[in-house]
Amino acid sequence: MLLGTVLVLLLAGAAPASAHAALRGTDPDDGSVVKRAPRHVTLTFTESVGLLDDSFRVFGPDQRRVHTDEATHADGRSDTARVGLPGKLAQGTYTVAWRVVSADSHPVSGAFTFSVGKPSATTGQIDTGPTEDPLTGGLHDAARYLAYLAAALLVGLAAFALLCRPANTSPLRKPLVAAWWTLLGSTVVLLLLRAPYETGTGPAAAFDAAALGRTLTGRPGEALLARLVVLLLMAAFLIRLSRRRVPEERPAVLAVGTALAAALGLTWAAAEHASAGIQVPLAMTSSVLHLLATGVWLGGLVALLLTLRRSAGDDLLEVVPRFSRIAFTSVTVLAVTGVYQSWRGLGSLSALTGTSYGRLLLAKVAGVAVLLLVAGYSRRWTRRIAAPAAVTRAAVHERVPQPVGAPALHHELEELREAEELQGTEEARESDEPRESRDSGASGASAEEPSASDGGRDTRRLLRRSVLVEVVVAAVVLMITTVLTGTLPGRAQAEAAQQAPAGALPPTTQATVPFDTGEGTVTGRGTVQVTLDPARVGENGVQAVVYGSDTGLVVVPEVRITFTLPSRKVGPIDAELTDLGGYWGTNSVNLPLAGNWTMKTTVRVSEVDQVSVERKVRIAP
Repeated sequence: MLLGTVLVLLLAGAAPASAHAALRGTDPDDGSVVKRAPRHVTLTFTESVGLLDDSFRVFGPDQRRVHTDEATHADGRSDTARVGLPGKLAQGTYTVAWRVVSADSHPVSGAFTFSVGKPSATTGQIDTGPTEDPLTGGLHDAARYLAYLAAALLVGLAAFALLCRPANTSPLRKPLVAAWWTLLGSTVVLLLLRAPYETGTGPAAAFDAAALGRTLTGRPGEALLARLVVLLLMAAFLIRLSRRRVPEERPAVLAVGTALAAALGLTWAAAEHASAGIQVPLAMTSSVLHLLATGVWLGGLVALLLTLRRSAGDDLLEVVPRFSRIAFTSVTVLAVTGVYQSWRGLGSLSALTGTSYGRLLLAKVAGVAVLLLVAGYSRRWTRRIAAPAAVTRAAVHERVPQPVGAPALHHELEELREAEELQGTEEARESDEPRESRDSGASGASAEEPSASDGGRDTRRLLRRSVLVEVVVAAVVLMITTVLTGTLPGRAQAEAAQQAPAGALPPTTQATVPFDTGEGTVTGRGTVQVTLDPARVGENGVQAVVYGSDTGLVVVPEVRITFTLPSRKVGPIDAELTDLGGYWGTNSVNLPLAGNWTMKTTVRVSEVDQVSVERKVRIAP
């Protein structure tokens, strides 16, 4: 019931999309020159986005902010953002700064330019507003890491106490309480910092009542509120468990504890990468299992370390083997869910080394590999500790008559075999000692020979050291994971680069054509930025802006552009550009057929110096 309630609360209105929003296109296009002032500016993203009060900031040629309407979604599509512009815009270059919140709770921002009539002759540096306040970003990242760490400890310590059943749980109580309070505090901090984190402002904005109200009605805010509710339920569960522990109630206790842990994991999965993209239900299930397995393993390591320092040797003979089996199951779950989530986030093998997400993932895999290597040594010492218990249990089973046809005790026999192997190793080592040393040891004459209890203490000390190393490496891996959850996945990055928004102009409507006449002047070498609008069959507009070698606008005697369709033997069609005062253009180029046309751009910089460059452009039907 609890899981269903939390799931409905957090997933209401969720729509499949590509995790971590990336900009797919703008209208007007970035860097384009339009003949008439647009009525609005529209952005299209790879996933649904949330809008802020200040999602758009538009600055005119005079570098002053232009008054705009309230930001909305274009045509009701949640993956778009649109803002209306004034009826009259002056000629020149406009800068649009934007900021939205992606479906996985991370804010994304950027800026682009477009020109009305012709580009401004000079453009100064425009302050487009905040992108991210360093202090807010640092505090938010620190709170996220503490939340992950505290959740792992809380789940792991509780699971260790319930599943491994140590006789003395007092060493776990203070860390368990500290983990609960840390998770509670970090969740409150994340809730308060949510508004300034989204808007890129300082931490003082956290106490703005209106901003906090907007946070509480958004999906990330609802997830954090749900986490607080789950934490209160967990506190009541742990308090009741510490006061009353009836063995017959263990299945019910485990069921309630598992449900609470899963609900806690859902508060992360419902507001991060798993909540948007392909296969959302499967991704969220995988994310919850991954979080729980991480907590059971890493938090259990801390619990084991505390138990090794405080508990008696006899108790460890039962506790350590139990945790070893639980840890193995956790690692198996981590491997399966980790492979799936990596595939979902990367999308391709090339993204493994070609994106920040892929490189961070490689660093995490390397950390996990080191963790498993150290865990192998811990398992070796665990088997030595478990050996006496296995021998004792096997001896008891030999003495107690078993009914005919009783099932074989496979795991007990396996432990007995391991114990015998370990004892055989010790006997082989002792056989290499001088005979007189063995004789004196057998007769009790030597007082220097270590006792069995000394050997047990040495084994526990080695196990403590290896577990401590595991805990340190695990903390580093968890830190990498925190950074990874805030990084644009490779799949979303590829989608942003390859896909064009529905209804937008084809990606080849704008081309940058470099030229070099060999003349050693500013105008002898540079680029021509050609915009073809709308790059479809029929009448098209062409604008060409010439930049010199110093990237500044330059005036040239002539720019000529012709179009040829070799596959259909059409052309050349002369665009017949005219000088429009700073750039060359026309609005009457008729391109009658769809296909890949050859655009030949000729730039003449003097009476005798000119150069021609050809580029392919696509004309849509």
